[in-house]
Amino acid sequence: MTSETTTIAINTLSQAVDVRVQVTYLAQQSRPEDQHFVYGYTITISNTLDDVTVQLLDRHWLISDGENIIKEVNGPGVVGEQPFIGPHASYTYSSGVVMAVNAGSMKGRYGMQSANGELFDVIIPEFALVPPNKLH
Repeated sequence: MTSETTTIAINTLSQAVDVRVQVTYLAQQSRPEDQHFVYGYTITISNTLDDVTVQLLDRHWLISDGENIIKEVNGPGVVGEQPFIGPHASYTYSSGVVMAVNAGSMKGRYGMQSANGELFDVIIPEFALVPPNKLH
């Protein structure tokens, strides 16, 4: 009788990068009468590792509006940068999105690389794009 063992690799690097998102509805830039809703978001990416520098190589976003129209955004880095994030350091950037409806959501991933060349993804869970008057 033989026995088999299956090993599942868990990428601890992806778990060591923390992503925090702060969303702001930009009322002064929005024009609801023209179906023009603007959101700004600030993202802080933190490297919680003790001795490994990581680099953000690329991003992939799925932006969904309230009518389930999904826009896909891919590209190198964020805001024109591919930052290196040292041990226990953070990188913060701000960007924005314009939608034709007043509510939606975003989710995605960052493609990262460790200093030793290991590639890994950091998943960004879905977050809401909702004006303050629409929150319960």
